[in-house]
Amino acid sequence: MTVSILLVDDDDVAREAMIRNLRKSGADIDIVEAEDGFAALQIMLGVDPVRVISKPYFVFLDLNMPRMDGFEFLNLVRGNPKIADTTIYVLSTSNARADQKMAYDKNVAGYLVKSQVGKDFGMLANLMKVPHATSG
Repeated sequence: MTVSILLVDDDDVAREAMIRNLRKSGADIDIVEAEDGFAALQIMLGVDPVRVISKPYFVFLDLNMPRMDGFEFLNLVRGNPKIADTTIYVLSTSNARADQKMAYDKNVAGYLVKSQVGKDFGMLANLMKVPHATSG
């Protein structure tokens, strides 16, 4: 079963590194990229004129982005019944406890610090290989 991933990060280099790691995982995945929370929200709501994401899907979300940051995005997603149950993992440069707490308070599935993704990535990749009933 193919799982789609919406990769939300304003840093092109970070997105490329994450895509490389995802491809190495061996999971059957389709990746859609968004440069910030606003673009990601448009994709999830099906109103982006070009980018489309198929269900089931996961969101990998950076927190520090222009236009709409990760916390604004989380608030809007969790407040919209159409997409509120989306599985979201935070991938951030921030290791601050306050950021982690705020993210978990918005029911994220996990919080990974980008500098540690290498060591935590194996676990995350294995989760994607298991069939999920993610409704996105």
